[in-house]
Amino acid sequence: MKTYPGITRRQFLSTAAAGAGAALWTGSQSLSAAPSTMGETDHFWYRLAVDGPYIDSQRGNRAFGFRDGMIYLSEDNGETWPHRAKFPAAENITFSCLLENGNILFATRTKLYLSTDQLKTYEQITVKDRDGNDYLPHTPMNPERPGWYFHSLDGEHTFDVNGREMLVWGNYCNVLGGPVPVNIYYSTDQGQTVKIAYAFGHNPRFHDRDAKTGRPLGDPDNPVICRHIHSVAYNPAENAFYACTGDHDRENQHECHWLRGTYDADSDTWDWQVLVSVDSNSRYKSGGINFVDGQLYWASDANGNNGPPVHDRGIFRCDPADLADPSKHTMLFNPEYESANMLIEDGVILSAHYAPASPYHTGIIISPDLGETWAQYDLKEFGKRSPVRFHRKNGDGWFRVDLRTGWIARGDVLFIKPKG
Repeated sequence: MKTYPGITRRQFLSTAAAGAGAALWTGSQSLSAAPSTMGETDHFWYRLAVDGPYIDSQRGNRAFGFRDGMIYLSEDNGETWPHRAKFPAAENITFSCLLENGNILFATRTKLYLSTDQLKTYEQITVKDRDGNDYLPHTPMNPERPGWYFHSLDGEHTFDVNGREMLVWGNYCNVLGGPVPVNIYYSTDQGQTVKIAYAFGHNPRFHDRDAKTGRPLGDPDNPVICRHIHSVAYNPAENAFYACTGDHDRENQHECHWLRGTYDADSDTWDWQVLVSVDSNSRYKSGGINFVDGQLYWASDANGNNGPPVHDRGIFRCDPADLADPSKHTMLFNPEYESANMLIEDGVILSAHYAPASPYHTGIIISPDLGETWAQYDLKEFGKRSPVRFHRKNGDGWFRVDLRTGWIARGDVLFIKPKG
């Protein structure tokens, strides 16, 4: 089978399906990845994943993907896919995470699953609320729009907390698929038990009511509301988690917040404090939270009409204790356009443009030296794409990035390898 430079993954898959049919993706043989398109800039090489399962997450040499009613696991960075299972709802997968011990946690729009044996089997996981009760999805007004309970905008969700891996993430929702409550989830046992760390309040603009009971979605006792969560990250220097949310003001209530949470392992309880609540024309309407040597880094996608004419945006750094004081922030770079995704690894800062608000088609922002120097590139060959869900480099040194159509609809998968 032949591939062509510049062809998108979706175009390729459509052509492959028409010419070869589903037989290419079934049977006992290991799936092999066809050559990818390649390109380079002064700062990195890049390639589009064109053949094989949609690679939803990666860690080390492992990758998890799905396609045509199947889920797949690779142990050689997507070169082959020897582990697989039938999963009829594969096209509804919105989240996945590869755990340290080999477990795979993945989710559809409303259901969460765990495999502990390289996809030989998998079982549904029922989330527990803060009181230990089963937390079940609501009955949607429109059954075709049940919402995205587990989908994330950022890509890294596992953290070493005092020598023990914790999985913590928040759902980026209320954009596609129907309204859902907004939660921060966590697991301390490799995905076998998933609980709610924090539940936001009922937002009447987005959070529907249960079709059967009429109950509002969200915590009715929590006055803090948001549309969705942009990023959750851990600072080992403080032994604390930080989360930021979006997006605008609703009936004189802010949706943009920064929260700080600490976890007590002995009592299995959380303490969350709201650090900042602001309007959307602010550097605090943000994402891509990272911590390096105790310093806090983040990117802003300020876009509101409720502030000065010039948007308060950029890529920033500060001491975590100074987050609420903008005078103590250092702006490392101003990409001029909205950016709410960022990942830092080995001194490389990787960020990107929000395509609907930028003249860039597929805008990549990079610093090879922890913010000392910067470059921006427009990978026009991929069309209008928003890079989101950045994953740390795999065993071959490639970052994995979702290229979303518009802002959040699944499109393509891009791999980026820094030079030097």
